[in-house]
Amino acid sequence: MTENAWPLVELRQYTLRPGMRDTMIDLFDRELVETQEDVGIRVAGQFRDESDPDRFVWLRAFRDIAARTAALRAFYLDGMPWRTHAPAARATMLDTTNARLLRPATAASAFRLTGQRPSIDAAELPKSRALAVIHHVAGDPAEFTGFFESRVRPALGLTPIGVYVTDPSPNDFTQLPIRTGPVLVWFALFPDTATRTTYLDTLEASPEWTETVLPDLNKRVSAPTEQLFLAPTSRSLLR
Repeated sequence: MTENAWPLVELRQYTLRPGMRDTMIDLFDRELVETQEDVGIRVAGQFRDESDPDRFVWLRAFRDIAARTAALRAFYLDGMPWRTHAPAARATMLDTTNARLLRPATAASAFRLTGQRPSIDAAELPKSRALAVIHHVAGDPAEFTGFFESRVRPALGLTPIGVYVTDPSPNDFTQLPIRTGPVLVWFALFPDTATRTTYLDTLEASPEWTETVLPDLNKRVSAPTEQLFLAPTSRSLLR
């Protein structure tokens, strides 16, 4: 399996019951990682949203849309692990509908899902931090992608670990709703919180960014840009 053999990605943001996030993460990392991967899903990342104590954000990847449908049916409808642990998982959840189906924006913009996942008994939390930025696209998604690649990416001052856009494939697993509004999402990793903060402060102080790129970007979006400040769990592959 090559490193970019998982081009189809779900970005899932769950709103949990107050105080239940650690319970959900403990259950997820212990019972719902390998059991999904056993049926053809690649669990790419699990994160605490540092801006919302009740939000759990995670990413999973698939080889293609047909493989996604087959894997989700195998896991949610036919498999024993979800039947066993679904009541405990659902007891932590308030809303799971904030989910997007994404594909790489370009041939070279997919995650490199290599490396070794920490063992099931891992407890140490990484110092690294992630940033996910969601642009809500107004107009033609292909034109926006071209604008991002030619104007936005060069001004960012870093190399994203992944850049994705909304995949237009029909959602054949309707038990899990998917939001269909066009977005472009880019992801970055930093060694720690301080480095991420310094990066954002430097970007906001850049005249090229604030005076040239950002005004043009804001004309091309249909809603305010979202920033997700993410802390990997002890078993997240992306870290």
